[in-house]
Amino acid sequence: MSFLRSNELRLEVHAYLGGTLRSLECDPVQVGGVENHVHLLCGLSKKISLSELIKNLKTSSTRIVKSKGHPHFSWQSGYGAFSVSESAKEAVVSYITDQEIHHRQITFQEEFRILLEKHRMPFDERYVWD
Repeated sequence: MSFLRSNELRLEVHAYLGGTLRSLECDPVQVGGVENHVHLLCGLSKKISLSELIKNLKTSSTRIVKSKGHPHFSWQSGYGAFSVSESAKEAVVSYITDQEIHHRQITFQEEFRILLEKHRMPFDERYVWD
């Protein structure tokens, strides 16, 4: 996904993801990210499962990215999803907003490992990364 280094395309993809969330009745609170991943903070509608939501987001956004001249684009097969308490919402919004600054200090892979370990979520490196 290195083509998302283009700030214009990245912002367009983020806006598209937000619109898709709204159309699925999953209130988008914050959408952001850097060139190799996105973060979404949203509500989850009672009308859709998490896996269906992710599938829909990936499918629809892949079409828009490919239409912008990136025919070989694809998201990785997996995803991470975490619930957030109302009391932590503003901290998560700030975290998503500051992704570019944050990832100057730590890579996405390092951060994801730390997060999984912090919450004692077992994982196998062979199946985490595409």
